[in-house]
Amino acid sequence: MGSHVCPWWFAYTFDNPFRTLFHKPDQLFAPYIREGMTVADIGCGLGFFSIGLAQQVRQRGKVIALDIQQKMLDGAEKRAIKAGVADIIEFRQCTGTDINVTEPLDFALAFWMVHEVPDAASLFKQIQNTLKPAGLLLVAEPKFHVSYSRFQQEVDSAKQVGLSIKDEPKVMFSYAALFEKR
Repeated sequence: MGSHVCPWWFAYTFDNPFRTLFHKPDQLFAPYIREGMTVADIGCGLGFFSIGLAQQVRQRGKVIALDIQQKMLDGAEKRAIKAGVADIIEFRQCTGTDINVTEPLDFALAFWMVHEVPDAASLFKQIQNTLKPAGLLLVAEPKFHVSYSRFQQEVDSAKQVGLSIKDEPKVMFSYAALFEKR
C-alpha cells in the first residue's frame, strides 16, 4: 500500500461547495448514523464529512475528526465553527501508524484515504479494535486515483482483521464497502 498523503492545499480542489452536488452526507450516512452516536472521520481533510456527521449525531453525539496534517485539522475546525457544529467535533492529530482513538465507536469513515496509509491492515485492525460490537466502517476510494484491484486488496485486508462486508453502497466517483465488526 502506498504512503503518499494529499497535501493540505490540494484538498481545496475537491473539498469545496461543488462537492455537495455529488456527495451528500445526510443521504450517504442516513442508513448508518443515529443521533447520539460516537463516530470517527479518519483522514477528515478539511472536514466536509465531519460537519455532515456532526449534523446527524447532534448534540448528544460526538464526531472525532482525525488527520495527520495539522493544517487540515485547522481548516476543518474553522469550517465547523462556521457551520455551528464545532462543539460536537473533537479534532485530533493522528499519525500514519496510529489513528489515536481509544473510545468505542459506533461508526467510522475512511473516505478517499486508505490508499495513503503505509499499512492498510494495521489501519483496519485499529479501527476494528475501536468499533463497538456490530459497529460499522465505511471505506470509499476514488475511482480516478485507485484501481479496482487495489481497492480489492484493501477489502481483503479489512476482512483479514475480522471485518465483514455488510453492503457495497453506491458512492459517486468511488469504490465503496461497508464493513461490520464481527
